Amino acid sequence: MPNAGEDEKCPSYAIFFGCIGAALAISLTTLGAAYGTARSGIGIASMAVTRPDMIMRAIIPVVMAGIIAIYGLVVSVLIAGSLSNNYTMESGYSHFGCGLSVGLPGLAAGVAIGIAGDAGVRGSAAQPRLYVGMILILIFGEVLALYGLIVAIYLFTK
Repeated sequence: MPNAGEDEKCPSYAIFFGCIGAALAISLTTLGAAYGTARSGIGIASMAVTRPDMIMRAIIPVVMAGIIAIYGLVVSVLIAGSLSNNYTMESGYSHFGCGLSVGLPGLAAGVAIGIAGDAGVRGSAAQPRLYVGMILILIFGEVLALYGLIVAIYLFTK
């Protein structure tokens, strides 16, 4: 039996868990970003009929939804860069957890941004004083994905 300090060839399924973690990170966050973009875009399109002057201000939810996909991209690139021949099962499990911990909050944050962005854009078209409140609610939705990114990076470094 080899000592703990010696390099061992990893089992083939260890890399599978790492790859699934990278795939979950990018796919779930991208799904959340796509939903947030689409739902906010619907609100922008219907708001633009009555208030075309506010279109550029209303783009904020779409930008915030797109940032969520970047969180997943960062984690999946980190995971993919660590795949090697001496990849261990512990790394595979940890990276699988990294993918889930950034992907699921990213999906939830995308849904939150989409719903809040749609209602906020329509509401701020009717009452412009609602704009600051919409931005604050969007920030609270975005921070959910940021928490997932922080946990994923912490798991990655372990």
